[in-house]
Amino acid sequence: MNYHRIQTVLILLYAISLCLGCGFSAKNEPTENKGLTEKHDSDHHKTWAERLGWPEGKKVIILHADDIGMCPEANQAAKKQLTEGAIQSAAVMIPCPNAEEFITWATKNPNLDIGLHLTLTSEWKTYRWATVTNTSEVPGLLDEDGKMWHEVPQVVQHASAAEVEKEIRAQIDQSLAWGHRPDHIDTHMGTLYGDPSYVEAYIKVAQEYGIPANIIDISDTLVLNEFRNKGYPLTEEVLTRVNDYTLPKLDYFTSAPNASSYEEKIAKFKQLIVDLNPGITEIIFHPSVETENLKNITNSWQQRVWESQMFYDSELLHFFEDEGIVFTNWKEIMLRFQKLK
Repeated sequence: MNYHRIQTVLILLYAISLCLGCGFSAKNEPTENKGLTEKHDSDHHKTWAERLGWPEGKKVIILHADDIGMCPEANQAAKKQLTEGAIQSAAVMIPCPNAEEFITWATKNPNLDIGLHLTLTSEWKTYRWATVTNTSEVPGLLDEDGKMWHEVPQVVQHASAAEVEKEIRAQIDQSLAWGHRPDHIDTHMGTLYGDPSYVEAYIKVAQEYGIPANIIDISDTLVLNEFRNKGYPLTEEVLTRVNDYTLPKLDYFTSAPNASSYEEKIAKFKQLIVDLNPGITEIIFHPSVETENLKNITNSWQQRVWESQMFYDSELLHFFEDEGIVFTNWKEIMLRFQKLK
């Protein structure tokens, strides 16, 4: 990849993170993205929710826990939320130290929606991991410490699409070897959208395995323009690949907003829901139980602790009812999609 492309990715990194995961602060601590809230005229575009049989005008939401397997605290929070029905979906970071434990648990809970958070970065300062693939086979994915790069631009600068494809295949294959077929795949920190060649590898792998990926429908011109106005790198090459993608898509994607207090977090989340357009929206967050270990890993620990609690909050649950929110997961999406064939 040439210097011009790397410069472009650096400029667009913030926008990529808005759409597809975590952003970055100056201290190299991931921060949550905010959803794009411009309204569009749905009269001229049939949402994926409608295509899959939900009523016109409905907001269909996946509450989705990211970064599972990263640490015991994330696993504990996600298990509780999933088994108690507080959330609908979660994704595991296979290279991380507690991934196998969670995947083993997933094999005993086959009705739950558990996918993979395909991981190509190791963002924390001291709590880090390497590739699943033998390191000698993917040197471009590794920094001088033999761990995955901290930041997305570093991956783009050093790693080929072939190395990226090899590693994401290895992560899926590892989950299969542990006994769990992922219900979906997505991309940690948006890395798989850092370069058009990565997007091609991502879509190729999703379609070959028949596992739906976190792909947003950009066939609606207004949605496409909205993402482009935010700097999302929608080259013609990417547009073609996304439009030709043969599995179901999301209508939208966003994340739980950060806040300075728990009450503010609930209020911001309610506003996020109000501002959504009809269609299928995945909302990501990073739940973890509070421990000293979590505080040592990340200074975003307070947001993560609140995100392990907020979906039990009676105020928020009543709000969902009042808004007529419909909840779903990738298992149901795929069942509905298969009936269309």
